[in-house]
Amino acid sequence: MLAHSPPLPLIIDCLNEHHEITAEEEAGLILALRQRDRVRRIRLRMPLPNLSRFIMALENEFPALEYLYLSPPTKLNTVFTLPRTFQAPRLRHLVLGGFAFLIRSPLLTPAAGLVTLSLTKIHLSTYFRPSDLLQRLTLMPHLETLRLTFHSPVPNRDVAVQLFNNPITVHVTLLNLRWFAFRGASTYLEALLPRMTTPSLEKIQIWFFHQLNYSIPNVLQFMSAPGNFRVSKATFEFNNTGVIVRMYPHESAMASTLYVHVLCRHLDWQVSSMAQIFNTLTPTLSEVERLSLDYVAHSLSDEEHNKVDRTQWRELLRPFGNVKTLQVAYELVKDISGSLQPGDGEPPIQLLPELKELRYSTRGDTGNAFKAFINARKNEDHPITITVDDR
Repeated sequence: MLAHSPPLPLIIDCLNEHHEITAEEEAGLILALRQRDRVRRIRLRMPLPNLSRFIMALENEFPALEYLYLSPPTKLNTVFTLPRTFQAPRLRHLVLGGFAFLIRSPLLTPAAGLVTLSLTKIHLSTYFRPSDLLQRLTLMPHLETLRLTFHSPVPNRDVAVQLFNNPITVHVTLLNLRWFAFRGASTYLEALLPRMTTPSLEKIQIWFFHQLNYSIPNVLQFMSAPGNFRVSKATFEFNNTGVIVRMYPHESAMASTLYVHVLCRHLDWQVSSMAQIFNTLTPTLSEVERLSLDYVAHSLSDEEHNKVDRTQWRELLRPFGNVKTLQVAYELVKDISGSLQPGDGEPPIQLLPELKELRYSTRGDTGNAFKAFINARKNEDHPITITVDDR
């Protein structure tokens, strides 16, 4: 029936990775893929055996194809490759997950006019240097979305050696880029950002693999350059897999403009990592007025790593000098309250000087946890309003 239908554009969507494709469904999809002149969009996310067969069917040229999305199930580590004969001269959106994709692929050419390039779970077998990526990006001036996530980290020292031996001389201007996402080592990211001009940037997402030290001054420069990057609200979520920070342009915003996720499971590492990162970004954080500290039980972390030195908490809070509302999850009340009051013989703590409202959840003996901090502020010009949620 499909073979005899009018020559209308075809859209092929199958995005259920948990649904086993029946023989009849598979035959129908294969038949649709054979109508190469008519296929406008392909989006496939399904169990491995089915996906492999459909990828093999992507042979020769698809002259009308504008959107290609191929991704294996989330937890699958298999590496895929596109057929060598595959061509898509009108491709505008390329989204690949878990593919051995060469940065010099003919798909990444000016003729395609790509506006979306998303390469996720990039395996080390097809690792490309920052200089190679930047060189290729010069051929894609119309990009609006750029997403690059590595499956596993290339050590910072290895990237540093590459940069020393092969200094980057390329600079790319992406006038239309609005969304940039990266997952990998900080040194790789720091090599990219100074060589990218993105005046329309609206959203940044960063995933870092765990490392002991973070130095990311170029992230601040990258965020500041467009001149329209504003953050008013920040939320920290400490959980089993890492710590996530979301920053929003205003109080009622639903979508974050900055997302940072450090992949490490222990609470003390999470606080230390974020303290390093956000002390680098202090100028940007000066506009944050609302700060939330949330917590999901660290069932995978031992008791030793759940104890965070109060100096680490202080370093994390220090950049937020303009915060007026602070919300603290019950599990963090003792840590945060302890960090906000001086120890014996210490001078007054100069943290959160503009704070006007404190919200926190309590159980048992944590109801007066912030008493010393509040008392120390009584002589200041503005009082602090306390809102306590008893559980």
